[in-house]
Amino acid sequence: MAMICSLSNEVPEEPVISLTSKHIFEKRLLEKYISENGTDPINGEPLSDEQIVPINTSPVQRPRPPTATSIPAILKILQDEWDACMLHSYTLRQQLQMTRQELSYALYQHDAACRVIARQDKEVTAAREALATLKPQAALAAQQPAAPAPAPVHVAAPAEPARPEPMEVETQLVPIGLSDEVLQQLQQTHVKLTSLRKKRGKEMPEGLPTAQQLKHYTQTSSHPGLHSASLPGILCLDLLPNTKRTVTGGADRNIVVFDKENEKIVCTLKGHTKKVTNVVAHPNEKTIISASPDSHVRIWDIGEETCKHTLRIHDGPVTGLSLHPTGDYMLSCSADQHWGFSDIEHGKLLCKVADQSVSHGLTCCQFHPDGLIFGTGTSDSLVKIWDFKEQKSAANFPGHSGPISAIAFSENGYYLATSADDEVVKLWDLRKLRNFKTISLDDKYTVRGLTFDNSGHYLAVAGPDVRVYQISKQCDLVVTWDAHTQDSTDVRFGPDVNYVASVSNDRTLKFYAAN
Repeated sequence: MAMICSLSNEVPEEPVISLTSKHIFEKRLLEKYISENGTDPINGEPLSDEQIVPINTSPVQRPRPPTATSIPAILKILQDEWDACMLHSYTLRQQLQMTRQELSYALYQHDAACRVIARQDKEVTAAREALATLKPQAALAAQQPAAPAPAPVHVAAPAEPARPEPMEVETQLVPIGLSDEVLQQLQQTHVKLTSLRKKRGKEMPEGLPTAQQLKHYTQTSSHPGLHSASLPGILCLDLLPNTKRTVTGGADRNIVVFDKENEKIVCTLKGHTKKVTNVVAHPNEKTIISASPDSHVRIWDIGEETCKHTLRIHDGPVTGLSLHPTGDYMLSCSADQHWGFSDIEHGKLLCKVADQSVSHGLTCCQFHPDGLIFGTGTSDSLVKIWDFKEQKSAANFPGHSGPISAIAFSENGYYLATSADDEVVKLWDLRKLRNFKTISLDDKYTVRGLTFDNSGHYLAVAGPDVRVYQISKQCDLVVTWDAHTQDSTDVRFGPDVNYVASVSNDRTLKFYAAN
């Protein structure tokens, strides 16, 4: 006989008996009734918890409710459980997404804080370096005697006084004229170099690789970490003579001296306020000259890692630099239409000339290997050859379209290579003053750098790729390297073409040589 609760008329899960009425109840229901009324629900007599006696029975298997006795009802229960699981999963996904957003925001704040700290640290370092540079320069300027009275000089346009900028110690650059001693030195160098060139003749120097050997040159190393990644791009390149060191100038306003053999940075020179567009390595292995659109030319001492002279030669961006064969003087040109000739050792401007026949700025310049003539390119597509002693234009080479991007004199003294934004490289014969070869390049090929090797047998072109041509009647393409991920900006031959170096906007310095 089944026990039935006298209150619920159902089989009790935990049956108890009342000692007062001798009836069976569900324990939880009876305890609740007693707590509310304090009497037995059957006879109404007083009843307490102590008068309840539990009954020991086997566990009761409760029958299924009527709603769970059919397949449709069971499916309904399963569907309700599935819906509940999906709702719970959706809630968890929402919480996960909110947690991810909070984490992302926290990481962003952390990254921003790190950037601010890095910038502040960089500014503090730059300020300390500027202070360390200014102290010796200020002391040197205080000790220098007054400049001598300017000597008469024939210049095409008067030079404007230099405009000092804050935090810059600049040499006062008023042209002091070309003395007879300077002109005599230039003439003697010209005679000496011309004589040596005639002795060498046109034969290929011993040890110079043939075109067939050069074809097998491949990339041997790549160095991506020389300049800052925040302002990517290496814009100019030069090689320190008689060493395995390179000098690069970047969009990060720094000049980096890199040791190719040991694969390490020797020093980083800071001082320009805008990108460095030109660098020239001096043969004495200790001096570097740099130029920038900040209108300054800086002369650096590598050993001391300091700026010896800061020259304000021009009133506009400096667009070209070239070292005179004597090693004592340099040529600079600018968008202000002037070119200047300066003494490197003393940081003095000797002369400054503008061409009154044109109203366009100069884009590049280079000395002839003999040093008495030089070439300039203009933004109106004209290449001009200048007689340095007369300080006048000796010849014009028209034919390009677009600003002249690069010029290079061959070491043989006869040839000049030029390029512009017209997808060609033109070769000019200085003896006949004519264009004897035009090298057509690919569509939209922008030439950014030109250079001859020391013998004048090869010409390298920097642009979307790096190319080397053999200078002959046909000017055959010898080899092409497409190693950079962005346009190459400059290229140089190593001694006797034992390697080739190039730089690019992708912030890498690459070397090519025989395996």
